[in-house]
Amino acid sequence: MPDNALNPALNEANKASSNAGAAIEHAERSFGEAASAARANLSEAAASAKANLSDAAKRIEASLTQGLETLRAQSRTYTDTASQSVDEASRYVSERVRERPITATLAGLGVGVLLGLLLAGNRSGRDK
Repeated sequence: MPDNALNPALNEANKASSNAGAAIEHAERSFGEAASAARANLSEAAASAKANLSDAAKRIEASLTQGLETLRAQSRTYTDTASQSVDEASRYVSERVRERPITATLAGLGVGVLLGLLLAGNRSGRDK
């Protein structure tokens, strides 16, 4: 075969090789740009997620603080009400004991005897 017949084929092979090299360089650049864009998007998404989590934590903390304050206020109200009821009951019992001291003494003695019998009955039941 003559050299002239191989020259066009050689030229085409060189062009194809050159085009393949250019395509590889273009692909590498494109991949690099895509990777850089992905890194940037990932960084932005991470920063946004961090900010959102921080905001959510602050809202949860505020909600818990408010709930705790509400609970404290309600418990103060209940404590005050219970304290008043105990004071009233104490006054009532004191007045009744002053009005009828013998009856109150006998009632206390009766309650003591009943409790003693109940406790003694439990002990004798366990010993058997």
